[in-house]
Amino acid sequence: MPPPPPQQQGVSVWQKMKMGALMGTGVGLTIGFIFGSFSILRGGAGPRGAMATLSQYMMSSAATFGFFLSIGSVIRSDGVLPAHLEAMHAQLTPMMMLRSRQEGAALMRSRWATEKQAATPVSSST
Repeated sequence: MPPPPPQQQGVSVWQKMKMGALMGTGVGLTIGFIFGSFSILRGGAGPRGAMATLSQYMMSSAATFGFFLSIGSVIRSDGVLPAHLEAMHAQLTPMMMLRSRQEGAALMRSRWATEKQAATPVSSST
């Protein structure tokens, strides 16, 4: 009997971070080139020369964009929730799926009545 095919696992957090960093670096290099070129054309190259000024714009922009996009790609990962969060989500889902304002108002009134009954002291007959 042949062995079962290997199972594909999801993308790890490290891979998501690397992908976000690479995408951010590419965007940052492009933006740095555009703004650096515009700055050089508008104000001159400065004492360091055109290439040094342009490379400084590009590298600082690439580092900034890469850093923030790597963090953002990890934060916005759509991985599987832990079990306790899935249970909480399952509990809250029916409450949030109201069909109309009237149903919501009726649900609130019933909860208020339940809380009011729980808050009223029960007199004992002793």
